[in-house]
Amino acid sequence: MAVTPRSDHVAVLTGSTLYVWGGCQYADGEELALPSDEIWIYDMDSGLWAHRGMGGEVPPRLSRTCGSFLQGVLYIFGGCDGGGQMYRVDLQDGKFTWRQMRARVGNLPSPRDRHSCWVYKERLIYFGGYGCKTVSEVNNVKSFTVNETSWSTAGGMLFRFWGWNSEVHVFEPNTATWTEPHTQGWPPEPRSSHASACLDSRGYVCGGLERQTIDIHCLDLVTWTWTHIIPMSALLPVGRSLHTLTPTSSSTLFLFGGLSSSGQVLSDGWDFDTATGEWRERQHLHTDKPRLWHSAAQGKDSEVVVFGGSCDYVLIMDSVMVVRPPSRSHRSDVLMFQTQPYSLSRLCEDCIGRNACALEEHVSRLPPRLQEKLHKRMVYFKTPVTPDQSRLT
Repeated sequence: MAVTPRSDHVAVLTGSTLYVWGGCQYADGEELALPSDEIWIYDMDSGLWAHRGMGGEVPPRLSRTCGSFLQGVLYIFGGCDGGGQMYRVDLQDGKFTWRQMRARVGNLPSPRDRHSCWVYKERLIYFGGYGCKTVSEVNNVKSFTVNETSWSTAGGMLFRFWGWNSEVHVFEPNTATWTEPHTQGWPPEPRSSHASACLDSRGYVCGGLERQTIDIHCLDLVTWTWTHIIPMSALLPVGRSLHTLTPTSSSTLFLFGGLSSSGQVLSDGWDFDTATGEWRERQHLHTDKPRLWHSAAQGKDSEVVVFGGSCDYVLIMDSVMVVRPPSRSHRSDVLMFQTQPYSLSRLCEDCIGRNACALEEHVSRLPPRLQEKLHKRMVYFKTPVTPDQSRLT
């Protein structure tokens, strides 16, 4: 069974299992949000997909939403048509039952999309995004930038403003509590379509603005102090949005793909050393696979696992606004970026998988649990690779 090609989806990786939910696809000449009552499961060891139905209080079909993973539970907040609501589903009990999370304490943030989330100490910490506010909610012009072109398309909503924010909101699932901490320091400009990542007690924000070079900011999640990191490198990544930023070590973040300010879909990869403030371009095997609107997650062997996304982006101007026609190039491939040397056990597993014909009889003499793992690797390397798939070999 093959997963539906998609962009703008949610993906989380736990152990050797990748869960993919939502997003959009091209169908009948337009981009449509995918169903919210299904989830796709990818076994990293065997390379096989499985499809599962979902029940309960199923969210509406969403795009541009933000997903986060905490203690085996996937949380979904915001997104187009989401109305700023929060939903949760346990991914490890095998039931896949959705439940809407209603705030018991505090107020929901205003509706937004293309925001991001850090997970730290059993809390979900949201940053930024694009959305609407009432006149009374626009109480800080520094944390909200109004999109002036939205006034012409707001219709009857004359007392609402659309724009970008740099707000920080905290949700505590155990008590269903929302708070908005008071931050200090040098905050980022309001933005959406940026990338973020969390290392220890620090949350990083990267890009999302139309600039020649990328910017990066750090929020201390204990003191709530922002720092604008001045890069120490002579060579910097170009400015971009719709990219990903993924931890690969205790002090390294990996940036991949995105859309440049000139409209180019990118395929470059960069390491950022948070200790030294240096960017270094990383050579990889997927430079022929430009990608935006994709997902990325840290694998168990310090790999970066990229799924889906789109490889094109076209803008058309009319007399009123910018129109983006549907992308016909949504993808369903899994790209693997090896960032650290593999362990001896991983190298042995892959070697046996590649040489299954010669070694299959010997594998049958091993303990059952090890047999199961090695049989999955054999399946992985035996499975034909289609043009829309890729693997690191």
